[in-house]
Amino acid sequence: MSAPRTANVHRATSESTVDLHLDLDGSGASTIDTSVPFLDHLLTAFAKHSLTDLTVTASGDTAIDVHHTAEDVGIVLGRAIGQALGDKAGIARFGDATVPLDEALTRAVVDISGRPYLVHGGEPDGFPLHLIGGHFTGSMVRHVFEAITVHAGLTVHVQVLAGRDPHHIAESEFKAFARAFRAAKANDPEIRGVPSTKGAL
Repeated sequence: MSAPRTANVHRATSESTVDLHLDLDGSGASTIDTSVPFLDHLLTAFAKHSLTDLTVTASGDTAIDVHHTAEDVGIVLGRAIGQALGDKAGIARFGDATVPLDEALTRAVVDISGRPYLVHGGEPDGFPLHLIGGHFTGSMVRHVFEAITVHAGLTVHVQVLAGRDPHHIAESEFKAFARAFRAAKANDPEIRGVPSTKGAL
């Protein structure tokens, strides 16, 4: 029986405190309270559609801005993903998904490569400045993806193909990322060892 793909990560700074537990082989259950409600919504969608059990508790200087707390949650989630993946033996490695949410449509491609790289585009003009739920600027979507990819060692492409409503656009991005990550992290019985010609990821 393979080792559990789980991780517990704690991060505390003068700006935020984050505690996170995840299980990559879960059912998508989540308990999330980041003190940033729309981020809670996005992470709940990520957990559900990636089949990752996720528990997150965070607090921070949200009276100033949600930026620090959202970024630090992304950092901790990335670190936890990296830890839980272990040596990456037997994983599919690559995954892609195209996900709609009403008028919004996003494609995401994930490579569990060990090389952090994010390509992100297609959001409509004005999206980065839009306040979603009155507190979460659209620019934070990319920023959270950057934190996750860098600290998890993922190559991620996220391209918004269509969309008008900022809530729908952001949520379709996280759902597409979740489905692509679900495929990439999956154990593939036909793969022996690490899926790389280098012998390591």
